[in-house]
Amino acid sequence: MATFVEVHPDDPQPHRVGKVVERLREGALVAFPTDSGYALGGRLDDQEIKDRIRDIRKLDDKHHYTLLCADFAQLGQLVHIDNSVFRAVKAATPGPYTFILPATKEVPRRLLHQKKKTVGVRIPSHPLSQALLEGLGDPMLISTLLLPGDDKTPTFGWDVKEALDHQVDIVIDAGEVTTEPTTVVDLSGDGAEIARRGAGDPTPFE
Repeated sequence: MATFVEVHPDDPQPHRVGKVVERLREGALVAFPTDSGYALGGRLDDQEIKDRIRDIRKLDDKHHYTLLCADFAQLGQLVHIDNSVFRAVKAATPGPYTFILPATKEVPRRLLHQKKKTVGVRIPSHPLSQALLEGLGDPMLISTLLLPGDDKTPTFGWDVKEALDHQVDIVIDAGEVTTEPTTVVDLSGDGAEIARRGAGDPTPFE
C-alpha cells in the first residue's frame, strides 16, 4: 500500500519532502505532481525504477524516458545542446517542455533510445518537483503518469492512490494540478520537430 503524503502546493514542508527524499534514496517509486501533471519517478541509477514505470504504463522499447533536472547546468551535463538551439531551450526552462537530445556519457545506456542514443530532459517549475530535486541532489528518472487508455494525467493525489495503491511506494498530493502533459520537442536531428503538443507553447520551436 502506497504512503500518502500531503504537501503545500506553493511551499512544500521541508520535513515532509525530506522523508520522501530518504525513501527515494532507498529506491522508492514516487507519483508526484509537476507543472504538467502527475509523473512517476525515482533514482536515475536504479534499474528497477525504469522497469516498474514500464510495467505500469505498458511502454515499449521506443519510449523516451525523461530525466528531470534541477537547472540548466545539470541538464547540460546529460545532453549535448547545439549552439543553434541553446537560447531557445534555455528561454523555455524551467517550464512544461521535454526536449529530446543526444545523450552524453553521463546517462546510463539502458535509458537511451536504442537506435538514436537520445534521451528526454526537462526542468520543472513546480515547487514540489524542485524541492525533491534539491533534496536528492541528482536528476530523477521520470515518465508522465499516463495510464494505458487514458489521454490525461490524474488531477489529484487521491486519484493516483486509488489507481496505483499497490504499484507505487509513495503518492504525493499538492492540491489540484494540471492534466496537460509537456510539449515534447525533438532536437536530435536537423531543426526542431514537435513530437507532442502539450502545456508548453510550441511556437518558439516551429
